[in-house]
Amino acid sequence: MINITHKSTTLRKAIAQAVVCVSKPETIQAVKDRTVPKGDVLEMAKTAGLFAAKRTADMIPDCHPLPIEFTSVSYEIGEMEIQVLVEVHTVYKTGVEVEAMHAASVVALTMYDMLKPIDKGISIQHIKLMEKRGGKSDQKADFSKLRAAVVVCSDSISKGLGEDKSGKTIIGKLEGLGIQVTNYVVIPDDSDKIQNAAHDAVAQETDILIFTGGTGLSPRDITPEALEPILTRRIPGIEEAIRSYGQQRVPTAMLSRSVAGTIGKMLVLGLPGSAAAAGESIDAIFPAVLHVFHILGGGRH
Repeated sequence: MINITHKSTTLRKAIAQAVVCVSKPETIQAVKDRTVPKGDVLEMAKTAGLFAAKRTADMIPDCHPLPIEFTSVSYEIGEMEIQVLVEVHTVYKTGVEVEAMHAASVVALTMYDMLKPIDKGISIQHIKLMEKRGGKSDQKADFSKLRAAVVVCSDSISKGLGEDKSGKTIIGKLEGLGIQVTNYVVIPDDSDKIQNAAHDAVAQETDILIFTGGTGLSPRDITPEALEPILTRRIPGIEEAIRSYGQQRVPTAMLSRSVAGTIGKMLVLGLPGSAAAAGESIDAIFPAVLHVFHILGGGRH
C-alpha cells in the first residue's frame, strides 16, 4: 500500500513580524501609559490586525478566502521600537503566511496612524515572515506510485468537432502532485461506454479514475446516471466540497452534478466538463481526498 502521510486536518501556521520605530523615548512611554490622544494604541492596532487576517483575500488578488482558526497579536516594546508579532493558524489546504504578514502590516500601519500626531519621525522598519508550518511547500506526501486515468465524456470532442481542455487541465493538476496519469481517453456521452471505461480502469488496477463532462443538466449529460449504479459507495462529502468551492467563485456551480465514490479500492470522480470548473474541482479536494487510500488500503505496492 502506498504510504500517504497527508491528513486533511493538517494545521497550517505562520508567524510574521513588523517593527515600528519611533524617534523619541516619550512616544514609547505614551504607548505604555495609554496616553496617546487617539486612544490605546496596542489594543486598537491588535483589533485592526485581527480584522486584517480574516480579510486578506479582500485585499490581495491572488489570495483565496480560507477559514482562520486562530490569530494572536503580541508586542515586544523596546526603548525606541515596538516589535509586532502576528501568529495565524488554519486547518486548510494552503498556508497562511500572507495572512500573517498582511495582519502584521496593518497592525504597524495602525500604530503609525495613531502615533504620527505626537511623533513625526515614526517609521515602519520591516515586515517579514518569521516561521511557516504547513502549506503546499511543506507537503511531504509521496503520491508518485498512484496511477490515475482521465476520461473525457463529450459527443462533440469524440467526433473531432472540438478540442479537449478539461481533461488536459486535470492531467496537468495530477502530474503537478506527482501522480502518474497512465490512461487518457475521449468517449461520447454514452452510458455503456462510461461504464466500460470504469470496468477497464478496475482491470488495469487504476487508483484514481476521473471523468470530466456530462455532469450538467442537458439531456445528454448522463455521467452521474451511468456511474451511480456501479459505484460501491458514494462519498457525498467530496461532492459537497467541490460544489461549495465552485459556488464561492461562480454562482451557477450549484447546478453541477459532480459525483464521487469508489469502485472497490478505486476512487472515482465525475467532474464538470469546462476546463475552469474541472481545474477548480481538483483544487477543491486534492491532495486531501487522497487520504481515502489510508482508509481503503489502496495504492500501488
